[in-house]
Amino acid sequence: MLLQTLYLSLAPVMAMYMSGQEIAQRPPLAIGDVIHGRGVARVISSRHPDYQAGDIVHGQLGWQTYRVTDAAEGERFYPFTATDLPPHLALGALGMTGYSAYCGFVDAGQPRAGDTVLVSGAAGGVGHLVIQIARAVGCGRVVGIAGGAEKCRLLQQLGCDVAIDYRLGDMQEQIRLACPDGVDLYFDNVGGEILEAALENLRMHSRIVLCGSISEYTRDEPFGPRNYTRLRRHEATMRGFYVYNHTAGYANAEQRMAEWVRSGELTPVQDIVDGFENMPAALIGLYAGSNAGKQVVRVHDPQE
Repeated sequence: MLLQTLYLSLAPVMAMYMSGQEIAQRPPLAIGDVIHGRGVARVISSRHPDYQAGDIVHGQLGWQTYRVTDAAEGERFYPFTATDLPPHLALGALGMTGYSAYCGFVDAGQPRAGDTVLVSGAAGGVGHLVIQIARAVGCGRVVGIAGGAEKCRLLQQLGCDVAIDYRLGDMQEQIRLACPDGVDLYFDNVGGEILEAALENLRMHSRIVLCGSISEYTRDEPFGPRNYTRLRRHEATMRGFYVYNHTAGYANAEQRMAEWVRSGELTPVQDIVDGFENMPAALIGLYAGSNAGKQVVRVHDPQE
């Protein structure tokens, strides 16, 4: 099928693609290769029995304005079914970002009523959804970590009881003050020193979900938490989460997220930049922390 790109996603993991590492079964990039990335596209013409001209799909498009693809390539294209909602949400709450938030937090984290929840990278694409899901499923205190006063204000608008600015330093103490009774569920998007600080503030039988490690994507050497034995003291668990292992849960995640968007319980935040030529600048801005929510570039107007 021939696809016309409507929107393209930008994500922190792109630095790892360009560093020569194989991530999510995507081969390392060489100079001149098309950069890997997810997008939303309109089917222009199709010989595939599952897709017709005019359908909206989301999946692995790469940084290109059009693409010819065959389902045999295993490129993980999915139909966008919530046609009453804007298609760019397929790169946020109603796509892989939303699946990461929902499956990672609900299925892997197993939140309980009244839990004190801590989320790092909370103003990012996945994190800002997790803090709202925590509210929707009945958790208690919700604390988000972000960089800068503006992002912290956004987190409070989205339902955080406390927003921690990691740029102010002493994360262990900031978390202690924000979660005086300890953390029941920590959703980790950043790894590194913030993960260590969270480990110092656990409650008994707490859970940690390792969804991302943004702080480590550009490190020369991997960072390992030096205080992992805190897990033993609190009989806590720390588990990895990889969204592509949870494909069976995508349909349920999309349905629940769409319901919350329609009801107003969940507000997707997307930073949309216009113009394919602005992809590099938008990626640089992502690493500089200038975006809030999910960073997206509009390539073609879906109304045209």
